[in-house]
Formats: sequence, C-alpha cells, structure tokens
Amino acid sequence: MNKKPFITLDQVKEIEKKYPTPFHIYDEKGFMDNAKKVNEAFSWNKGFREYFAVKATPNPFIIRKLKEVGCGVDCSSYTELMIADKLGFRGDEIMFSSNETPKGEFAYCNNLGGIINLDDITLIEQMEEECGIPETVSCRYNPGGVFEVCNGIMDNPGEAKYGMTPEQITEAFRILKAKGVKRFGIHAFLASNTVTNEYYPMLAKTIFELAVQLKKETGADIRFINLSGGVGIPYTPEQTPNDIMAIGEGVRKVYEEILTPEGMDNVAIYTEMGRFMMGPYGALITKAVHEKHTYKDYIGVDACAANLMRPAMYGAYHHITILGKEEAVCDHIYDIVGSLCENNDKFAIDRNLPEIAMGDFIYIHDAGAHGFSMGYNYNGRLRSAELLLKEDGTVELIRRAETPKDYFATFDFCDIMK
Repeated sequence: MNKKPFITLDQVKEIEKKYPTPFHIYDEKGFMDNAKKVNEAFSWNKGFREYFAVKATPNPFIIRKLKEVGCGVDCSSYTELMIADKLGFRGDEIMFSSNETPKGEFAYCNNLGGIINLDDITLIEQMEEECGIPETVSCRYNPGGVFEVCNGIMDNPGEAKYGMTPEQITEAFRILKAKGVKRFGIHAFLASNTVTNEYYPMLAKTIFELAVQLKKETGADIRFINLSGGVGIPYTPEQTPNDIMAIGEGVRKVYEEILTPEGMDNVAIYTEMGRFMMGPYGALITKAVHEKHTYKDYIGVDACAANLMRPAMYGAYHHITILGKEEAVCDHIYDIVGSLCENNDKFAIDRNLPEIAMGDFIYIHDAGAHGFSMGYNYNGRLRSAELLLKEDGTVELIRRAETPKDYFATFDFCDIMK
C-alpha cells in the first residue's frame, strides 16, 4: 500500500530552482478543508472551538489561516503566547496550557485575556501572585492508572507528568471558587496519537462524569470541557484514518447521556488537535546525495534529524515516496540516513523502496505536525525553509532557511564569532 503525495515531481523541480532542498512544505487546501470538517463534526455544540496546538506547527502564516475558520490557539510558552499576541488572538481565543510554568507567563496570558489552564494545584498561588485570580480558570485532570478502549491499552496517564488527581482537582475548584473564580473549565489528555474513533468519546465520558461530580461537590459553574489532543493520524499506509464525523457524533451521544440530564447542556466542548489538524498536510522534501554499501545499503539525503527528529527520537515511522517513482516496484531495501554524527539519524530502516538514484527527490510524509517544530541545531546543522502550497497552486515562503548568522546570533554580545 502507498500514500499519495500532495505535490508532484514536476512541482518540486520547479520549487527547487528557488528554494533548495531540504524544505518543509504544507498543503493549504488540505489543512483548511480538514479544519472546516472538524468544525462541522462538532457543530452540534454551540460553543465548540478548536484550539490549535501551536507547538505542533508554530508558524504564524499557518496559524493565521486557521484563525480564518474560527480556530483559537493552545499555547504552552511565552513565545507561543507572543505568536498569539502578534496575530491578534485575544480573550477566550487563547488557551494557555503550560507545566512547570516560568515566572511571568501567567501574567502575559492574563494581559491578553486568555484562559489559564492550571496543570497543578500549587500553581494557584503562583498565578495569584502574578496576575490575581481571573474570573475564568481551567484545571487539568489526570485520573491515573491506564486508559483502555475495547482493543486494548491506549496509554498510561499514571506515568504522565500532567494534570491533577481527582482529589486535587476537587480541592483546586473549591479554592478557586472561594477566591472568586466564576467560570470553570476542565481539561484532560490521556493518550497520544490514537487511531481509533473510540478515544474521544471514551475520554469525554471520563471528563463529563467528573464535571457532574465537581458541580455537585463544589457548586462550580463549569462552562467548558477541553478534550485536548490525542486524535491521531495513520502514519503507516495500512492504518485506517480516524473519521472525525464519527468521533464528533460519538462525543455528542455521551454529552446527551451524561451532561444533558444534569442540566449541563450549555457546556462548550473544546479540542486542541495539532497532529490531526496539520500532520498529513505537511511533508519534508529532501534529495538523495550519497549512497553507501557496507553491511547494509544506505542512501544519504540532504536532510537530517535536525529537520525531522521523530524517527530518531521515537523510532517513529514516516512513509517515504520517491517522487516520480510512485508506481515503481519496491525491490530494494535501504536505510535512509542523514548527516548527523548520531547512528539514530535515520528516516527509515530496512525500508522496501524503488531503486534510488542520486538526485532523486524523496518525499517524507506526515511531517506537518511536530516536524519542523522539534528541529534543533546539533552538529551545527541549520533548519530548513518552510513553504506553503497555496490553494491556487502557487508556493509561498513562510519561513526562510536558517543561515550561519542565525546559528551564531546568540554570540552577538561579543566579537568572538565576528
């Protein structure tokens, strides 16, 4: 089975005349259509909003496009809040979900009118010292244990550093209510990159039941429930993609079973899907520049883990297409490797692919989320450009490639590298 690239060999050849490989490129029509479908899937809920997880693809050009279809932003750091600020997000368009929060970040969020999503009960004091007690506050929940669906264990929340225990979140609501909070939200993230339509409805059931309990025990006015992320994408071609319409319908049924009978049918549903929103709509384009035949057959490319570190960091699978050879027989076994002085700098290991010639363009799929954003500068390697394939077929530069000047910019206080 194969995945289909959203760009052709002829297009890449034309792009490379102006923007050399490697580069990340994003499919505007793809991610905008997908965002509209997410809104449609949850349109049954009047207050629904998708808070795009900035950490997934922190490019202001892309986030500005998502803003056009009503997305808010989920930020986790000062600089991500700066992106939100510069793009004109204000008030409840901003969710600030941080942990081990550095001083000053709560104040910045509060100045923008954003919603603070507290990861720990002890952060109430820090928030109050920085910016007082906002009228709307969210708290992050962790039920502990393992999270299971009918086909097995999805993840292990008890091992995650995020969120409050049931006892802690109840106490946090009591404290915040006593301090003057008028509107509450609940947030939970229990599993990552799930490829099943069951995850969100089962997560919703867990949080909806908690919401009912918290309302009864604390009298809190719960205005929204944030299902966070975790809705994944099929990195391998054999996987069946999530059906967001079925997921939305599943959440609706649980909402009507649990919240509506308790008179909580005014509760807004929020999501913050970075991977599902952008993952399939970005690719890393690189070129074969070297071949090596020792105990294995290696194809060296001009990208490396500095451009896409998921395979090196997690052993993650990213499908690969050799552009122009989509229909060729995959009768060669290669490791596709980068230039870092690390043996895990491999985009593919023992991968069946067509015969690769030097100069072939290699399309690495599903790099639209947690791809460029996880880049780094080990070995002094520089991060690539980001391009946008616009709906009209033109290509726009949305981040230039780094230069050595960027790499040495933090020495600008002295003349050692001038």
